[in-house]
Amino acid sequence: MNRGLQGNLVRQTTASEGFEAFVPFALPPNPPLDIDLDLLEHANRAVGRLDALTLLLPDPSLFLYFYVRKEAVLSSQIEGTQSSLSDLLLHEYHEAPGVPIDDVEEVSQYVAALNHGLERLRGGFPLSLRLIREIHGILLSKGRGSTKTPGEFRRSQNWVGGTRPGNARFVPPPPEEVMVCLGELEKFLHDQPVRTPLLLKAALSHVQFETIHPFLDGNGRLGRLLITFLLCIEGALSEPLLYLSLYFKEHRDTYYDLLQRVRVEGDWEAWVNFFLEGVIGTAEQAVKTAQRITNLFTDDRTRIEKMGQAAGNALRVHSYLQKKPVLEIPRASAEIGVSQPTVTSALKRLEEIGVVKEITGKARDRIYVYKEYLDILGEGTQPL
Repeated sequence: MNRGLQGNLVRQTTASEGFEAFVPFALPPNPPLDIDLDLLEHANRAVGRLDALTLLLPDPSLFLYFYVRKEAVLSSQIEGTQSSLSDLLLHEYHEAPGVPIDDVEEVSQYVAALNHGLERLRGGFPLSLRLIREIHGILLSKGRGSTKTPGEFRRSQNWVGGTRPGNARFVPPPPEEVMVCLGELEKFLHDQPVRTPLLLKAALSHVQFETIHPFLDGNGRLGRLLITFLLCIEGALSEPLLYLSLYFKEHRDTYYDLLQRVRVEGDWEAWVNFFLEGVIGTAEQAVKTAQRITNLFTDDRTRIEKMGQAAGNALRVHSYLQKKPVLEIPRASAEIGVSQPTVTSALKRLEEIGVVKEITGKARDRIYVYKEYLDILGEGTQPL
């Protein structure tokens, strides 16, 4: 539906030129959305099946640990970082050769910001502007964005695309309008003036946040986190298992085009359909990934059990690799509680049957990875 421009264009001037900034109308859209109810129902069912996954996995915290990190990598890649999932895991092991440290720290702070937000929400803190600022402060505490006023809403004009507001693809509201727009968005998040079905609320509020662009940096990452927080705080997901960053990354041009179509034409329906299709595909893919990982662990365990006397220690190392698929022998030895020669011997047997791979090529300080596990986890996380 073409509702026309979904905001007011406000004339602004700098020393060298004039431009128009966009101040969005408050949510919900008017006239009301013409929703594809079958698609919405399909998306709700997909989210329900994904939530049930936590009851089926042998160790849901393990799946969640790596799934959160995959999302961090993907969301940061959309903003231009070049680090991969393996880079992040190596960084967490203090071993990231050849990786731009700003990139990896940026991804690492995304994990910290997500965990902080969920901890606060589970402690009863409301999804609010104050919490959004807290999360942003953590998100940008290290890396390239650390000079862009972490944790503070902007007090200057920003823009998207181009080299200045005058040639930008989109110019968000002027700084004096930011708090008004955010206040209206906060009300919408809390079902004022009307209650909005959860997935529609997530779809609409994501666009609105991106349109307000309230920070000097990190808006995209925080706007994607907002989707996850909404689904968790309103009980659709007991754990943060739904992430749309891979979908947005794979359909990057369509994503940006639809955001702009909402602003210029008011075609919220096209955006909502795109969003719901992403929810369905992403939720179904997450379920399949979890099943593949569970099958991999079972199949590899069966192969290891056929090793005879060597099976016991190899199984202990295999169990450790499920939690930490990047392994250093001294640390593994200490954490498993067996000698370094025992770990080394078990790794040699696991390498022979293709479960692990050594990645440094060095004679000392070697690092082993659970290759097929990391390959499954890392699908889609190759840098753009």
